[in-house]
Amino acid sequence: MNNSDLGKVLILIPARMASTRLPGKPLADICGLPMIVQVAKRAREAHVGRIVVAVDDQRVFDAVADAGFEVVMTRQDHQSGSDRIHEALLAVDPKGEVEIVVNVQGDLPTIEPETIRAALRPLDNPQVDIATLTVEISDEEEKTNPNVVKVVGSAVSDSRLRALYFTRATAPYGKGPLFHHIGLYAYRRAALERFVSLPPSPLEKRESLEQLRALEAGMRIDVEVVRSIPLGVDTPADLEKARRLLAARAN
Repeated sequence: MNNSDLGKVLILIPARMASTRLPGKPLADICGLPMIVQVAKRAREAHVGRIVVAVDDQRVFDAVADAGFEVVMTRQDHQSGSDRIHEALLAVDPKGEVEIVVNVQGDLPTIEPETIRAALRPLDNPQVDIATLTVEISDEEEKTNPNVVKVVGSAVSDSRLRALYFTRATAPYGKGPLFHHIGLYAYRRAALERFVSLPPSPLEKRESLEQLRALEAGMRIDVEVVRSIPLGVDTPADLEKARRLLAARAN
């Protein structure tokens, strides 16, 4: 991506305080900083555009602002992260200058900046509406684990698939690689606006996978293949692992 394109890209980081497995997750301390601030720092290291954190709690708002990052308050009753980032987009870019929105989840404090940059590459093709990421599955147990979402796609290059379906089942059938979906998205603005205007689709509700709404509506999703899965912090054990990883990087 050229420097001239940076003003067209907005990284939005949604953060929700409500978490059943890890209460107060955005403010969990990781190497002296709240987790949400660590995520914002990784986004800044990617050097792809403006960064805004979308929060639903004043305590998180204050922590992000104190760290020097742009932050916007959003409603607490959103059904999905996509709805939250759309509200944030309208608030911080009312003139419609942003062309691409990158949704980086607020529980990825160890994500590599290169992974964020990789999510933008499929959008070099003007026919692609939404871009996301995947990694080839190497763990046999993951292939049958319904918590591991699989991408079923056709190859458009050695490092990219055109998504045909996303599923919790083991798919596609037969010999060949399986791909673990990584839920980091880059949307064209028009695609995000269309997506949030659509009602939940039948397959989306059946699989509990929001991205199927876009496919059922005829939108094109391309998927960049990356080398590793970023650590999502959902449990106290995940939090301890994230602390170890970032402490090791600092040393």
